[in-house]
Parts: sequence; C-alpha cells; structure tokens
Amino acid sequence: MRRHSLGALTALLLAPAGAWTPTDAPLTLQPESRLWVDGTSTVRSFKCRAVVVEADIASAPGAPNPVGAVLAGEKVVRSVELRVPAARMDCGNGTMNEHMLKALKAKEHGLITFRVASYEVDKTGDGVRGTLTGTLTLGGVQKSISVAATGRGAADGTLRIAGVHELKMTDYGLKPPTLMLGTMKVGDVVKVGFDLVLRGEPRVATTE
Repeated sequence: MRRHSLGALTALLLAPAGAWTPTDAPLTLQPESRLWVDGTSTVRSFKCRAVVVEADIASAPGAPNPVGAVLAGEKVVRSVELRVPAARMDCGNGTMNEHMLKALKAKEHGLITFRVASYEVDKTGDGVRGTLTGTLTLGGVQKSISVAATGRGAADGTLRIAGVHELKMTDYGLKPPTLMLGTMKVGDVVKVGFDLVLRGEPRVATTE
C-alpha cells in the first residue's frame, strides 16, 4: 500500500485581539503525488519510484489559504523537509531493486531527505516558478543543492509542484550498480523527478 503523509501547515490569522479564534490551515500530500529516479545503463534505461513519500511543511503566521498565497507568489512557506525511505524505492524488478538498494546504502542510511533552507518564487502566467535551495542527504552524505520547480493550481483547489534534479551518485559516495556479471553497468548520473500534489483548506475563523 502506498502511504503519503504531510505534517500540518500551521498558520495564524491576523485579526484584532479577541475578535477571532484562528484555526489550522492544513496542507496535505495527495495520493497521486509521485517521486522517481530515471537512470541509464549500458543495456537499457530504468526508472525507480518512491513507494512512500513523507514531508513536513510550516508556514508563516497569517496565511489563511496557503495554496492561494503560494500561487500569488507570496513566500508564506517557512520550512520544508521531504523524506523518502530508501528501502521503499521500487525499480520494478527484483534483481534491480536488490542492487539499487545496496547502492543507496539503504540498510545503513534508511532515509533520503531534502531540507529546504531558502527559496525564490516568481509568479508566471499560469502559476509560479522558483528555486529551492537546501540540503540533500543521500547515503549518509549531505550536500547543498538547488532545485528548479514549478507550481500550478488546479480546478479542484490543489497545488501541483513539479521539477527534475540531476545528480551524480558518486558525489554522495555511492557506487552505481553493476548487474548481469558486469555486462550491465548503471550510469553515474541520474535524474530525480517529483510531481507533488498538495491540497490546502482555507482557514475558517470562528468568533469567540
């Protein structure tokens, strides 16, 4: 079973003291969210998907509708941490899974994480685009990276954040797998893609 979870996106509604009681404005990761790795080898290309994706996001006080605020180009998000259990990467082939999980050091370093330290966001004609700068931890090695991403709203009120980041496995001390008695060698460069669908609920303030 595929599992998704996203920590609550907390915020406070700015209003005159005693006039309103603020409520949480949750932002949740939807089941259709995806994260995957595309790679090549001397035999064929391959794709590994993350069966489990988890994240914690916090926003600034005063964001009653975080999805709408993001699409307006406002920097309401204050922290983001994305987590993928390394052992839950699925390459669609038992042998490939075994070699890839070994390459990722899944037993020694169970979590792949990306923690955003800063970001830039600009409004576009059909949404927003920006760059997320933060720390990627892979195989127990931490490196600062910058990831380009786009954000678009949907008619159902969701926010879709998508992007692709290219990296070298050896930069993180990982040895690309070799299969089939050495005849299939995985390339060092892989592309990490993500298509995350978030749903926010506008804050409903209640009078005291």
